[in-house]
Amino acid sequence: MNPLLDTLQAYPFERLRQLLAGVTAADRELIDFSIGEPRHPAPGIVSEAIIEHLHGLTEYPKVLGDLRLRQAVAQWASQRFHLPPGFLNPESQVIPANGSREALFSIAQAVLPACAKPQPLVLLPNPFYQIYEGAALLAGAEPYYLNCGTNGQPDFKAIDETVWARCALLYINSPHNPTGATLSCETLQWLIEKSRQHGFVLAADECYSELYTGPDAPAGILEAAAQTGSLDNVLAFHSLSKRSSIPGARSGFVAGDAKILKAFVLYRTYLGAAMPPFIQAASISAWQDEAHVIQTRASYAQKFVAAQTILGQYLPVEIPAGGFYLWPQVGNGEAFVKALFAEEHVRCLPGAYLSREAQGCHPGQDRVRIALVGSHEDCVDGLERIRHFLETHPLSSFSI
Repeated sequence: MNPLLDTLQAYPFERLRQLLAGVTAADRELIDFSIGEPRHPAPGIVSEAIIEHLHGLTEYPKVLGDLRLRQAVAQWASQRFHLPPGFLNPESQVIPANGSREALFSIAQAVLPACAKPQPLVLLPNPFYQIYEGAALLAGAEPYYLNCGTNGQPDFKAIDETVWARCALLYINSPHNPTGATLSCETLQWLIEKSRQHGFVLAADECYSELYTGPDAPAGILEAAAQTGSLDNVLAFHSLSKRSSIPGARSGFVAGDAKILKAFVLYRTYLGAAMPPFIQAASISAWQDEAHVIQTRASYAQKFVAAQTILGQYLPVEIPAGGFYLWPQVGNGEAFVKALFAEEHVRCLPGAYLSREAQGCHPGQDRVRIALVGSHEDCVDGLERIRHFLETHPLSSFSI
């Protein structure tokens, strides 16, 4: 077996399963806030496109995908991120992906130098999406954790130049999972210049970019790159799972540096990572429609307001800039999650499962992640159960 597999930690949901094993929960229906899996109804245009194009089962899909899909993606991204005409070329600067997850993982295998000494560094925010860490470890690199501060993002300008010099790949996440914090266009431009100075790949995970809570959409790496006049060293990763509430379709894209994408396509050809034609057709429909996205944003906004109303007296709840998570401080996150599950049959995720101790700090240890992904009614039910729990279990009882 590959010895690098032994470097992987248990996935957060496996750790949660172990934490709750043997716990007898209250005799009522489970409310599951633990996993970020949108449960809103899929847009009708997506379902109809899948059914209409099922004849595509007789064809092997191409890794590059249908040009019409890449054109739809380029058109959407150009409008969304205010790109100059022709800046994003669908022929060479866009490829489809089976969701952002597989692309975020496999890009590390494609771009990191094998057997390099010293080990290259992969920089990632802390807390983080577990795929970043696993990708680094299985590529033989060393993860370097960038603790998120009170603003929910790392202080990139505080990183020592010796760290930047060893960096081969930087993962950024905006809006961030789980804090919901975004990065400004100025910060993104600074990171782009840093990537070109030191020659590392900048991988921007923007799968929550369309789930923003304010009046203005968050900046994206493509927008920042356009202001530098080049996509060199830059890759943007997007997904329909969150934007269009179709996680089961496993549809997304990667856009950016044509030289990197050319090598990535070669890698993916051997991997066999091609999107089924009927999913490509459905994806075209999804990227070309904004009405369902506006409705989705409004739905999450209502649930955030409900959370503040229901929990505000007992639990500090901040509405994030983006995403669909609450990230409150509760003290000992594991103890909180275990007791809440036992008494209210509500499942959340300990923040410690999404972060690592680094530079003398464990930024998720005293928090929990609450994913407001269910129906409004289910979320209100779950939030009211949390309030009932907190009425008899003050946060002070979960101190670390």
